[in-house]
Parts: sequence; structure tokens; C-alpha cells
Amino acid sequence: MSGSTAVTVVTGGSRGIGAAVSLRLAREGHRVAVGYTRDSSAADATVRRITEAGGSAVAVRADVSVEEDVEALFDTATEELGRVTGLVNNAGVTGLLGRLTDTTAETMRRVLDVNVMGTLLCARRAAREMSTRHGGAGGAIVNISSGAATLGSPGEYVHYAGSKAAVDTITVGLSKELAEEGVRVNSVQPGMIVTDMHAAMGDAQRPWRNKDRVPMRRPGEPEEVAGAVAWLLSPDASYTSGAVLRISGGL
Repeated sequence: MSGSTAVTVVTGGSRGIGAAVSLRLAREGHRVAVGYTRDSSAADATVRRITEAGGSAVAVRADVSVEEDVEALFDTATEELGRVTGLVNNAGVTGLLGRLTDTTAETMRRVLDVNVMGTLLCARRAAREMSTRHGGAGGAIVNISSGAATLGSPGEYVHYAGSKAAVDTITVGLSKELAEEGVRVNSVQPGMIVTDMHAAMGDAQRPWRNKDRVPMRRPGEPEEVAGAVAWLLSPDASYTSGAVLRISGGL
């Protein structure tokens, strides 16, 4: 789906990769529902940039780990923008950097609730909207995973790495489940990307401090991830489903 018929929900769309994805999709003609959890000013700013450029967007507060919030997010997107044809499952949390032995159960539960349950709840509602089995006209889901899913991230956030490995498994399984119903499901694995998530982890300089372990010797920009997401949602990716696309500078 592309152009004026595309209505895409982007969770965690107010900042970082989510904001870059929202802006890129809007430039390509998508109407965008910008999901956010806390930062309403950032979400409003993303929507304003889209509308000032002639696009259509709406900001919707939603904690993706809460079923009622997910339902309200999609309901609002449909009411304000039209029937949903795309989902970018971008909302995610990490908790502070550290060894598993120093990570609280509360942090681990929150990461799994948002990153895994949130992905499942949003994907379930998107499938109900888009699947021809449920009366939809088809569409596409892109799950935002992480290079951590295969690297394991020892000493940093093993729990987060595990949650993103689950996202990739969900991607593969759901792509097969929906393959005959007009819905494509793919995943992207960003590597070291410059966003404010690193500050939330407790190390704002992390992308530059660790850049030498990246073969391209630099961190990536959110826009470089957004381009891949836009492609996976586009007609150019019409035969691509179940793919896990790494965007990590060679790492």
C-alpha cells in the first residue's frame, strides 16, 4: 500500500527512529497515526511537521502493553485517518545498561511487556484490520527489532536482547500465518543508532564510545532505518515477507 490509501500506525512515533519513520512515511503519502506513551509535546511536534508539509497525521497516547490502549490507538487511527493498512511496531524500552545480575525483576517485566506483549497486541489488532480473512484489503507490518537479538548484548541488557529475539520469531511465524491473507510481516534490526534512548539507558555518549566495533566506524542515523521501513511497507517489497533486515553498519 502506498499513496493516499495508506494509513499507517507507528508506535513510539514521537522521537528517534519512530519520528523518522513517521516523517518518511508521510512524505511518501501515508496518513500516519503517531503513537506515544508520555512525551505529548514530541508527538505533537512530529504531527505538526507532517501537517505543515501537507500530510495527514494524528497523535494518540497509548501504552502498547495495555490491550485497551492498543484498541483505542487503532480505533482513533481509523476514525481520524481511514482504515489501517500498515503498522510499524517501534515502541520499545530497555531499562538501564547493566549485567543481568544487577537488573531488577520489575525492569525485566516492563521490557518484556512493552517489547513482546506490545508487539503481539498491536500485530493482532493490525491483522484483524488488514487480513482478507477478517474482511480487510491487505497490508503490511514492520516490527522494529535490534541487532541485540543475535549479539546477545552481554553486560548491557541481555533481557532486552531476548525480547528482540522474540520479536524476530514473532515476525517469522506471523508472516507465514498471514501469507495467504494479504498481509506481509517483516522485521528490521537496527544497530548502533543515534537516538535519545541511549541517555535513557544511562550512557548518552554510547553510540560514539562504541563506534569502533561497527565495521563502518560510525553510528547510524534514524533516517537510515526509516528508509528500510518505508521500502518494506511499499509495493516494491510485494514479495518480501518473513525477512529480518539488519541495518547496522556491518555489525
